[in-house]
Amino acid sequence: MKNTYTIAKGQSDFPALVRTAQRGGVAVITQQDEAVAYLVSREKWEGVLETMELLANPNFRRQLKRLRAGKVKYHPHTALAG
Repeated sequence: MKNTYTIAKGQSDFPALVRTAQRGGVAVITQQDEAVAYLVSREKWEGVLETMELLANPNFRRQLKRLRAGKVKYHPHTALAG
């Protein structure tokens, strides 16, 4: 991965890690060639949290399963505006 930094390199080049995250990328921090941490943008992390919240809702999971099985017709939200 091109946005991979050792801990030492990450410490010395922290602004580059932040710029990577701000551009929507992920900076990987490694120790002995193993990923030990990730730096992601706030926007990307908020998306992860929102997804986790949705998937924690049993009704949402049930409806998602029905949609994936083709039992529910998908209507984009723009179709609801009228």
